[in-house]
Amino acid sequence: MTIRPLADRVVIKMVEAEETTKSGIILTASAQEKPSVAEIVAVGPGGMVDGKEITMNVKVGERVLVSKYAGNEVKVDGVEYSILRQSDILAVVESDAKAPAKKPAEKKTTKK
Repeated sequence: MTIRPLADRVVIKMVEAEETTKSGIILTASAQEKPSVAEIVAVGPGGMVDGKEITMNVKVGERVLVSKYAGNEVKVDGVEYSILRQSDILAVVESDAKAPAKKPAEKKTTKK
């Protein structure tokens, strides 16, 4: 079964939360926060929504930041998804590979 969102809605799948901290501390299930990074699985066509023309700015495969409790959760074929409006997406997560390279620091020389 596939999910095809309508209008300005987006289907996302939450990215798995890390079970250990950066310092190596293992977190119990109760101590873990609900992840706020998700991957877009499907995007609606946009169009007229509440009398306004909506253009979809996100694409399938992009990773996005969402509010912890945004959207409606659904389970399809044993997989949990959330369906939310594009306006509920806070930001698109871009990989570091796209970031411009930093220039190396210049060495200062002093004359004696």
